[in-house]
Amino acid sequence: MSDSKYFHMFKVFFKIGLFTIGGGLAMIPVIRDEFVEKQHWISDEDITDVLAISQSMPGVIAINASTFLGYRLGGITGALVSTLGVVLPSFIIILLIALLFTDEVGSNHYVNSFFSGVNAALAALLLAAAIALGKKSVKDYVGCAIAVFSALAIAVFDLDIALVVILSGLTGFLYYRSKEVDSL
Repeated sequence: MSDSKYFHMFKVFFKIGLFTIGGGLAMIPVIRDEFVEKQHWISDEDITDVLAISQSMPGVIAINASTFLGYRLGGITGALVSTLGVVLPSFIIILLIALLFTDEVGSNHYVNSFFSGVNAALAALLLAAAIALGKKSVKDYVGCAIAVFSALAIAVFDLDIALVVILSGLTGFLYYRSKEVDSL
C-alpha cells in the first residue's frame, strides 16, 4: 500500500473521530456510511461482522473497529494509521477543553443548548444505523423475533446486554441448527 493510501486512510478515520460525538455507538452510522457507501472498502455484510467482532472484544468499539478495519485494509501499518486517526481528534479536543474551558463554559446556556441539539441528532443517527444494519442482519421472522425480544429485554426489563447477546446467539444457533437437521 502506498503512502498516499495510508494518508487517505488516516484522513477518513480522523474525520470519523472528529465528527462523531457521543461515543462508540455514535460512530456506527458514520463508519457504515464512510466504509460501505463512500469508500466502498467493505460491504454491508462485512460491516455487521466488523461491528460484532469489535463489540465482543474488550475496549472501545471505535478503536477496536478502526484497528480491525485498518488491519484488514493495510496490515499492521494500516491498523496503526487508522487507530491514530480515530483517536487523535478526541485527544486534541480533550486537551483543548482541559486547557481552555472553565466551569463558566460548562454551565453556559448556549453550550448546553448546542449539546441538546447534538444529542437529538445522535439519536436519529443511531436509529438510522439500526435500521440499515437490521435490513442486512434480520433475514426472517425468527431473526425479527430475536431482535424485538432483545430490544424489549434491554429497554423494558433492563437485562444485561451481554446476557441478551449470549441468549440471542444461542437461540439463533439452536433454531437454525434444528432447521439444518430437519432439511437433511
